[in-house]
Amino acid sequence: MSAPLAERMRPTNLDDYIGQQHLVGPGAVLRRMIDSGRISSFILWGPPGVGKTTLATIIAHQLETPFYTLSAVTSGVKDVRDVIDRARGSRFFNTVSPILFIDEIHRFSKSQQDSLLGAVEQGVVTLIGATTENPSFEVIRPLLSRCQVYVLKPLEKDDLLLLMQRVIERDGLLSQRHWDVKETQALLRYSGGDARKLLNIMELLYEAAPAEGDIVVDDAIVAERLQQNPLAYDKDGEMHYDIISAFIKSIRGSDPDGAIYWLARMIEGGEDPAFIARRLVISASEDIGLANPNALLLANAAFDAVMKIGWPEGRIPLAEATVYLATSPKSNSAYMAIGEAQRVVGETGNQPVPLHLRNAPTKLMEQLGYGKDYKYAHDYAGHFVRQQFLPDELQSVRFWHAQPNSQEDRLHERMMQLWGDRFKD
Repeated sequence: MSAPLAERMRPTNLDDYIGQQHLVGPGAVLRRMIDSGRISSFILWGPPGVGKTTLATIIAHQLETPFYTLSAVTSGVKDVRDVIDRARGSRFFNTVSPILFIDEIHRFSKSQQDSLLGAVEQGVVTLIGATTENPSFEVIRPLLSRCQVYVLKPLEKDDLLLLMQRVIERDGLLSQRHWDVKETQALLRYSGGDARKLLNIMELLYEAAPAEGDIVVDDAIVAERLQQNPLAYDKDGEMHYDIISAFIKSIRGSDPDGAIYWLARMIEGGEDPAFIARRLVISASEDIGLANPNALLLANAAFDAVMKIGWPEGRIPLAEATVYLATSPKSNSAYMAIGEAQRVVGETGNQPVPLHLRNAPTKLMEQLGYGKDYKYAHDYAGHFVRQQFLPDELQSVRFWHAQPNSQEDRLHERMMQLWGDRFKD
Protein backbone atom coordinates (compact mmCIF):
# COMPACT_ATOMS: atom_id res chain seq x y z
CA MET A 1 0.00 0.00 0.00
CA SER A 2 1.39 3.39 -1.03
CA ALA A 3 2.09 6.03 1.62
CA PRO A 4 -0.10 9.17 1.52
CA LEU A 5 0.99 11.82 -0.96
CA ALA A 6 1.91 14.21 1.87
CA GLU A 7 4.45 11.68 3.12
CA ARG A 8 5.78 10.84 -0.34
CA MET A 9 6.35 14.52 -1.08
CA ARG A 10 7.95 15.41 2.27
CA PRO A 11 11.30 17.06 1.42
CA THR A 12 14.53 15.79 2.98
CA ASN A 13 16.69 18.90 2.43
CA LEU A 14 16.34 22.66 2.56
CA ASP A 15 16.71 23.02 -1.20
CA ASP A 16 13.41 21.19 -1.69
CA TYR A 17 11.69 22.86 1.26
CA ILE A 18 8.95 25.23 0.13
CA GLY A 19 8.05 28.44 1.97
CA GLN A 20 9.30 30.11 5.17
CA GLN A 21 12.09 31.93 3.36
CA HIS A 22 12.23 34.44 6.23
CA LEU A 23 13.61 31.54 8.33
CA VAL A 24 15.45 29.25 5.91
CA GLY A 25 16.23 31.47 2.92
CA PRO A 26 19.78 32.66 2.16
CA GLY A 27 21.17 34.45 5.19
CA ALA A 28 18.05 33.79 7.31
CA VAL A 29 18.37 32.90 10.98
CA LEU A 30 17.65 29.16 10.85
CA ARG A 31 19.69 28.70 7.68
CA ARG A 32 22.71 30.28 9.37
CA MET A 33 22.31 28.08 12.44
CA ILE A 34 22.02 24.93 10.34
CA ASP A 35 24.98 25.86 8.16
CA SER A 36 27.08 26.46 11.27
CA GLY A 37 26.25 22.97 12.52
CA ARG A 38 25.04 24.28 15.87
CA ILE A 39 21.45 25.00 16.85
CA SER A 40 19.83 26.02 20.09
CA SER A 41 16.41 24.98 21.36
CA PHE A 42 13.47 26.63 19.65
CA ILE A 43 9.73 26.40 19.09
CA LEU A 44 8.09 26.55 15.67
CA TRP A 45 4.74 28.29 15.87
CA GLY A 46 2.41 28.32 12.92
CA PRO A 47 -0.82 26.97 11.44
CA PRO A 48 -1.15 23.34 10.28
CA GLY A 49 0.49 22.23 7.07
CA VAL A 50 3.23 24.85 6.80
CA GLY A 51 6.25 22.57 7.35
CA LYS A 52 6.99 22.52 11.08
CA THR A 53 7.61 18.75 11.36
CA THR A 54 9.37 18.66 8.01
CA LEU A 55 11.75 21.44 9.01
CA ALA A 56 12.68 19.69 12.26
CA THR A 57 13.37 16.44 10.37
CA ILE A 58 15.52 18.22 7.79
CA ILE A 59 17.57 19.88 10.54
CA ALA A 60 18.24 16.57 12.27
CA HIS A 61 19.16 14.92 8.97
CA GLN A 62 21.51 17.71 7.95
CA LEU A 63 23.24 17.83 11.33
CA GLU A 64 23.50 14.01 11.41
CA THR A 65 22.44 13.86 15.03
CA PRO A 66 20.12 11.40 16.82
CA PHE A 67 16.52 12.50 16.40
CA TYR A 68 13.80 11.60 18.90
CA THR A 69 10.13 12.35 18.40
CA LEU A 70 7.33 12.61 20.94
CA SER A 71 3.70 13.47 20.40
CA ALA A 72 2.14 15.52 23.17
CA VAL A 73 -1.13 13.73 22.49
CA THR A 74 0.12 10.22 23.32
CA SER A 75 3.21 10.75 25.51
CA GLY A 76 3.40 11.13 29.28
CA VAL A 77 6.09 12.20 31.75
CA LYS A 78 7.57 8.66 31.74
CA ASP A 79 7.97 8.78 27.96
CA VAL A 80 9.76 12.12 28.23
CA ARG A 81 12.16 10.77 30.84
CA ASP A 82 12.84 7.61 28.83
CA VAL A 83 13.73 9.64 25.75
CA ILE A 84 15.97 11.95 27.78
CA ASP A 85 17.80 8.92 29.24
CA ARG A 86 18.31 7.49 25.73
CA ALA A 87 19.50 10.88 24.49
CA ARG A 88 21.95 11.16 27.36
CA GLY A 89 23.37 7.74 26.45
CA SER A 90 23.65 8.54 22.75
CA ARG A 91 25.60 11.74 23.17
CA PHE A 92 29.34 11.55 22.63
CA PHE A 93 32.01 14.00 23.68
CA ASN A 94 32.01 17.25 21.66
CA THR A 95 29.14 16.22 19.40
CA VAL A 96 25.90 18.04 18.68
CA SER A 97 23.19 17.31 21.24
CA PRO A 98 20.49 14.87 20.13
CA ILE A 99 17.33 16.61 18.93
CA LEU A 100 14.05 16.00 20.73
CA PHE A 101 11.13 17.01 18.55
CA ILE A 102 7.79 17.40 20.32
CA ASP A 103 4.78 17.82 18.08
CA GLU A 104 1.84 19.79 19.48
CA ILE A 105 3.90 20.85 22.48
CA HIS A 106 1.03 23.10 23.60
CA ARG A 107 -0.82 19.93 24.63
CA PHE A 108 1.87 18.99 27.15
CA SER A 109 0.76 19.47 30.74
CA LYS A 110 2.77 21.63 33.14
CA SER A 111 4.35 18.55 34.73
CA GLN A 112 5.34 17.19 31.32
CA GLN A 113 6.90 20.51 30.38
CA ASP A 114 8.64 20.71 33.76
CA SER A 115 10.24 17.32 33.09
CA LEU A 116 12.02 18.80 30.05
CA LEU A 117 13.62 21.76 31.80
CA GLY A 118 16.76 20.12 33.20
CA ALA A 119 17.64 18.29 29.99
CA VAL A 120 17.20 21.40 27.88
CA GLU A 121 19.14 23.61 30.29
CA GLN A 122 22.04 21.13 30.56
CA GLY A 123 22.20 20.56 26.82
CA VAL A 124 21.31 16.87 27.07
CA VAL A 125 18.86 17.49 24.24
CA THR A 126 18.15 20.30 21.84
CA LEU A 127 14.41 20.83 21.97
CA ILE A 128 12.43 21.60 18.86
CA GLY A 129 8.77 22.08 19.63
CA ALA A 130 5.94 22.55 17.16
CA THR A 131 2.67 24.23 18.01
CA THR A 132 -0.35 25.76 16.33
CA GLU A 133 -1.15 27.76 19.48
CA ASN A 134 0.46 30.90 20.86
CA PRO A 135 3.42 29.62 22.94
CA SER A 136 3.17 32.58 25.33
CA PHE A 137 -0.19 31.18 26.47
CA GLU A 138 0.50 27.44 26.26
CA VAL A 139 4.18 26.91 27.18
CA ILE A 140 5.38 27.41 30.76
CA ARG A 141 7.55 30.47 31.26
CA PRO A 142 10.77 28.65 32.39
CA LEU A 143 10.71 26.48 29.25
CA LEU A 144 9.78 29.38 26.99
CA SER A 145 12.71 31.40 28.33
CA ARG A 146 15.08 28.64 27.19
CA CYS A 147 13.71 28.53 23.65
CA GLN A 148 13.61 30.96 20.77
CA VAL A 149 10.20 31.16 19.07
CA TYR A 150 10.08 31.21 15.28
CA VAL A 151 6.81 32.02 13.52
CA LEU A 152 5.91 30.06 10.40
CA LYS A 153 3.46 31.63 7.96
CA PRO A 154 0.73 30.12 5.77
CA LEU A 155 2.15 29.23 2.37
CA GLU A 156 1.79 31.90 -0.28
CA LYS A 157 -0.01 31.36 -3.58
CA ASP A 158 3.28 30.91 -5.45
CA ASP A 159 4.47 28.36 -2.86
CA LEU A 160 1.34 26.26 -3.32
CA LEU A 161 1.53 26.43 -7.11
CA LEU A 162 5.18 25.33 -6.98
CA LEU A 163 4.20 22.41 -4.75
CA MET A 164 1.43 21.43 -7.15
CA GLN A 165 3.85 21.48 -10.07
CA ARG A 166 6.35 19.33 -8.19
CA VAL A 167 3.66 16.74 -7.49
CA ILE A 168 2.69 16.61 -11.16
CA GLU A 169 6.32 16.24 -12.21
CA ARG A 170 7.91 14.16 -9.46
CA ASP A 171 5.46 11.95 -7.59
CA GLY A 172 5.87 8.35 -8.64
CA LEU A 173 2.12 7.78 -8.79
CA LEU A 174 0.42 11.04 -9.74
CA SER A 175 3.03 11.95 -12.35
CA GLN A 176 2.00 8.91 -14.40
CA ARG A 177 -1.17 10.75 -15.45
CA HIS A 178 -1.43 13.92 -17.47
CA TRP A 179 -2.83 16.86 -15.50
CA ASP A 180 -4.77 19.55 -17.33
CA VAL A 181 -4.69 22.51 -14.92
CA LYS A 182 -7.22 25.05 -16.19
CA GLU A 183 -8.05 26.96 -13.00
CA THR A 184 -6.44 27.08 -9.55
CA GLN A 185 -8.52 29.60 -7.60
CA ALA A 186 -10.66 27.00 -5.82
CA LEU A 187 -7.67 24.74 -5.22
CA LEU A 188 -5.80 27.58 -3.54
CA ARG A 189 -8.86 28.77 -1.61
CA TYR A 190 -9.62 25.34 -0.19
CA SER A 191 -5.94 24.81 0.65
CA GLY A 192 -5.87 27.99 2.73
CA GLY A 193 -2.06 28.20 2.85
CA ASP A 194 -1.84 24.58 4.07
CA ALA A 195 0.47 22.35 2.01
CA ARG A 196 -1.04 19.17 3.45
CA LYS A 197 -4.52 20.25 2.41
CA LEU A 198 -3.35 20.96 -1.13
CA LEU A 199 -1.70 17.54 -1.37
CA ASN A 200 -4.81 15.85 0.01
CA ILE A 201 -6.97 17.64 -2.56
CA MET A 202 -4.68 16.57 -5.39
CA GLU A 203 -4.76 13.00 -4.15
CA LEU A 204 -8.56 13.13 -4.06
CA LEU A 205 -8.70 14.51 -7.61
CA TYR A 206 -6.43 11.70 -8.73
CA GLU A 207 -8.47 8.99 -7.05
CA ALA A 208 -11.82 10.38 -8.28
CA ALA A 209 -10.69 10.93 -11.88
CA PRO A 210 -11.79 8.60 -14.70
CA ALA A 211 -9.36 5.77 -15.41
CA GLU A 212 -8.59 7.15 -18.86
CA GLY A 213 -7.81 10.62 -20.12
CA ASP A 214 -6.48 13.77 -18.47
CA ILE A 215 -7.03 14.72 -14.85
CA VAL A 216 -8.73 18.09 -15.18
CA VAL A 217 -8.28 20.71 -12.48
CA ASP A 218 -10.75 23.60 -12.52
CA ASP A 219 -12.77 25.47 -9.90
CA ALA A 220 -16.01 23.59 -10.51
CA ILE A 221 -14.42 20.14 -10.23
CA VAL A 222 -12.52 21.02 -7.05
CA ALA A 223 -15.66 22.45 -5.41
CA GLU A 224 -17.74 19.44 -6.49
CA ARG A 225 -15.18 16.94 -5.20
CA LEU A 226 -14.77 18.60 -1.82
CA GLN A 227 -18.26 19.89 -1.00
CA GLN A 228 -17.13 21.47 2.25
CA ASN A 229 -16.53 24.84 3.85
CA PRO A 230 -13.11 26.00 2.66
CA LEU A 231 -12.59 28.39 5.57
CA ALA A 232 -10.02 27.59 8.20
CA TYR A 233 -11.45 28.70 11.53
CA ASP A 234 -10.71 27.12 14.89
CA LYS A 235 -13.04 28.58 17.50
CA ASP A 236 -10.57 27.67 20.25
CA GLY A 237 -7.41 28.58 18.39
CA GLU A 238 -5.25 31.51 17.39
CA MET A 239 -7.29 32.44 14.31
CA HIS A 240 -10.37 32.87 16.50
CA TYR A 241 -8.62 35.61 18.48
CA ASP A 242 -6.98 37.15 15.42
CA ILE A 243 -10.28 37.56 13.58
CA ILE A 244 -12.26 38.93 16.52
CA SER A 245 -9.37 41.35 17.08
CA ALA A 246 -9.54 42.48 13.45
CA PHE A 247 -13.34 42.83 13.79
CA ILE A 248 -13.18 45.05 16.87
CA LYS A 249 -10.30 47.13 15.52
CA SER A 250 -12.22 47.73 12.27
CA ILE A 251 -15.19 49.02 14.28
CA ARG A 252 -12.89 51.17 16.41
CA GLY A 253 -11.22 52.46 13.27
CA SER A 254 -14.59 53.46 11.74
CA ASP A 255 -14.30 51.12 8.74
CA PRO A 256 -17.71 49.50 8.15
CA ASP A 257 -16.41 47.50 5.17
CA GLY A 258 -13.59 45.95 7.19
CA ALA A 259 -15.92 45.25 10.11
CA ILE A 260 -18.53 43.57 7.88
CA TYR A 261 -15.85 41.46 6.19
CA TRP A 262 -14.53 40.10 9.48
CA LEU A 263 -18.11 39.55 10.66
CA ALA A 264 -18.71 37.47 7.54
CA ARG A 265 -15.52 35.49 8.20
CA MET A 266 -16.77 34.60 11.67
CA ILE A 267 -20.24 33.70 10.43
CA GLU A 268 -18.94 31.50 7.62
CA GLY A 269 -16.45 29.90 10.00
CA GLY A 270 -19.22 28.85 12.38
CA GLU A 271 -18.49 31.25 15.24
CA ASP A 272 -20.96 31.32 18.13
CA PRO A 273 -23.32 34.27 17.40
CA ALA A 274 -23.60 35.01 21.12
CA PHE A 275 -19.83 35.54 21.22
CA ILE A 276 -20.05 38.07 18.38
CA ALA A 277 -22.99 39.84 20.02
CA ARG A 278 -21.15 40.10 23.35
CA ARG A 279 -18.19 41.69 21.62
CA LEU A 280 -20.47 44.25 19.98
CA VAL A 281 -21.88 45.22 23.39
CA ILE A 282 -18.34 45.63 24.74
CA SER A 283 -17.30 47.70 21.73
CA ALA A 284 -20.34 49.94 22.08
CA SER A 285 -19.26 50.77 25.65
CA GLU A 286 -15.50 50.84 25.18
CA ASP A 287 -15.08 52.47 21.78
CA ILE A 288 -18.25 54.49 21.08
CA GLY A 289 -19.23 55.26 24.64
CA LEU A 290 -20.55 58.71 25.44
CA ALA A 291 -19.99 59.96 21.90
CA ASN A 292 -23.17 58.05 20.98
CA PRO A 293 -24.95 56.41 23.93
CA ASN A 294 -27.50 54.90 21.53
CA ALA A 295 -24.80 52.50 20.33
CA LEU A 296 -25.03 50.49 23.54
CA LEU A 297 -28.82 50.33 23.22
CA LEU A 298 -28.57 49.06 19.64
CA ALA A 299 -25.86 46.52 20.50
CA ASN A 300 -27.99 45.19 23.35
CA ALA A 301 -31.01 45.04 21.06
CA ALA A 302 -28.98 43.09 18.49
CA PHE A 303 -27.87 40.64 21.19
CA ASP A 304 -31.48 40.17 22.28
CA ALA A 305 -32.67 39.73 18.69
CA VAL A 306 -30.05 37.09 17.92
CA MET A 307 -31.05 35.12 21.01
CA LYS A 308 -34.72 35.30 19.99
CA ILE A 309 -34.59 34.58 16.26
CA GLY A 310 -31.53 32.32 16.05
CA TRP A 311 -29.53 31.49 12.95
CA PRO A 312 -29.20 32.30 10.05
CA GLU A 313 -31.48 35.36 10.32
CA GLY A 314 -29.55 36.51 13.38
CA ARG A 315 -26.74 37.61 11.08
CA ILE A 316 -28.89 40.58 9.99
CA PRO A 317 -29.17 42.39 13.36
CA LEU A 318 -25.49 41.60 13.93
CA ALA A 319 -24.67 43.26 10.61
CA GLU A 320 -26.90 46.23 11.45
CA ALA A 321 -25.19 46.75 14.79
CA THR A 322 -21.75 46.29 13.24
CA VAL A 323 -22.29 48.97 10.60
CA TYR A 324 -23.91 51.33 13.13
CA LEU A 325 -21.01 50.98 15.57
CA ALA A 326 -18.38 51.33 12.85
CA THR A 327 -19.96 54.52 11.49
CA SER A 328 -20.63 56.10 14.91
CA PRO A 329 -18.43 58.81 16.43
CA LYS A 330 -15.95 57.32 18.87
CA SER A 331 -14.99 57.99 22.47
CA ASN A 332 -13.29 55.92 25.15
CA SER A 333 -13.59 58.55 27.89
CA ALA A 334 -15.68 56.30 30.16
CA TYR A 335 -13.29 53.39 29.55
CA MET A 336 -10.31 55.60 30.41
CA ALA A 337 -12.08 57.04 33.46
CA ILE A 338 -12.79 53.68 35.09
CA GLY A 339 -9.26 52.50 34.30
CA GLU A 340 -7.74 55.55 35.97
CA ALA A 341 -10.09 55.25 38.95
CA GLN A 342 -9.13 51.61 39.44
CA ARG A 343 -5.45 52.53 39.26
CA VAL A 344 -5.90 55.20 41.94
CA VAL A 345 -7.90 52.82 44.14
CA GLY A 346 -5.09 50.28 43.84
CA GLU A 347 -2.51 52.87 44.90
CA THR A 348 -4.45 54.59 47.68
CA GLY A 349 -6.35 51.69 49.22
CA ASN A 350 -9.57 51.98 51.23
CA GLN A 351 -10.02 55.72 51.60
CA PRO A 352 -12.74 56.51 54.17
CA VAL A 353 -16.12 57.66 52.89
CA PRO A 354 -16.74 61.29 53.95
CA LEU A 355 -19.17 61.39 56.88
CA HIS A 356 -21.80 63.44 55.05
CA LEU A 357 -22.05 60.73 52.34
CA ARG A 358 -22.56 57.88 54.78
CA ASN A 359 -25.91 56.35 55.57
CA ALA A 360 -27.26 56.66 59.12
CA PRO A 361 -29.78 53.86 59.74
CA THR A 362 -29.20 53.83 63.53
CA LYS A 363 -29.27 56.50 66.25
CA LEU A 364 -25.63 55.81 67.11
CA MET A 365 -24.52 56.44 63.55
CA GLU A 366 -26.49 59.67 63.49
CA GLN A 367 -24.80 60.75 66.72
CA LEU A 368 -21.40 59.97 65.20
CA GLY A 369 -22.15 62.40 62.37
CA TYR A 370 -23.08 59.93 59.64
CA GLY A 371 -25.04 61.79 56.96
CA LYS A 372 -24.64 65.16 58.70
CA ASP A 373 -24.53 68.18 56.38
CA TYR A 374 -25.42 66.12 53.32
CA LYS A 375 -27.19 68.31 50.78
CA TYR A 376 -30.06 66.69 48.88
CA ALA A 377 -29.56 67.82 45.29
CA HIS A 378 -33.26 67.93 44.44
CA ASP A 379 -33.83 70.58 47.08
CA TYR A 380 -31.74 73.07 45.10
CA ALA A 381 -32.23 75.03 41.90
CA GLY A 382 -31.41 72.97 38.85
CA HIS A 383 -31.27 69.87 41.07
CA PHE A 384 -27.63 70.61 41.87
CA VAL A 385 -25.54 71.91 44.73
CA ARG A 386 -21.79 71.84 45.12
CA GLN A 387 -20.46 69.47 47.74
CA GLN A 388 -17.65 66.95 48.19
CA PHE A 389 -18.14 63.46 46.75
CA LEU A 390 -14.57 62.13 46.75
CA PRO A 391 -12.55 61.03 49.80
CA ASP A 392 -10.68 63.83 51.54
CA GLU A 393 -7.27 62.84 50.12
CA LEU A 394 -8.58 62.68 46.56
CA GLN A 395 -10.65 65.84 46.37
CA SER A 396 -8.60 67.35 43.54
CA VAL A 397 -8.32 64.20 41.42
CA ARG A 398 -10.01 64.06 37.99
CA PHE A 399 -10.97 60.78 36.38
CA TRP A 400 -13.34 61.63 33.55
CA HIS A 401 -12.10 63.90 30.78
CA ALA A 402 -14.46 64.79 27.94
CA GLN A 403 -13.30 63.97 24.45
CA PRO A 404 -13.94 66.21 21.44
CA ASN A 405 -17.30 65.15 20.01
CA SER A 406 -20.66 66.87 19.94
CA GLN A 407 -22.20 64.72 22.67
CA GLU A 408 -19.36 65.13 25.15
CA ASP A 409 -18.88 68.77 24.29
CA ARG A 410 -22.38 69.29 25.70
CA LEU A 411 -21.61 67.16 28.76
CA HIS A 412 -18.37 69.05 29.39
CA GLU A 413 -20.10 72.40 29.03
CA ARG A 414 -22.68 71.33 31.61
CA MET A 415 -19.95 70.20 34.04
CA MET A 416 -18.18 73.55 33.62
CA GLN A 417 -21.42 75.39 34.40
CA LEU A 418 -21.98 73.28 37.51
CA TRP A 419 -18.46 72.87 38.87
CA GLY A 420 -16.49 75.71 37.30
CA ASP A 421 -12.72 75.35 37.02
CA ARG A 422 -12.72 71.87 38.54
CA PHE A 423 -13.63 70.52 35.07
CA LYS A 424 -11.37 72.87 33.15
CA ASP A 425 -9.04 70.68 31.03
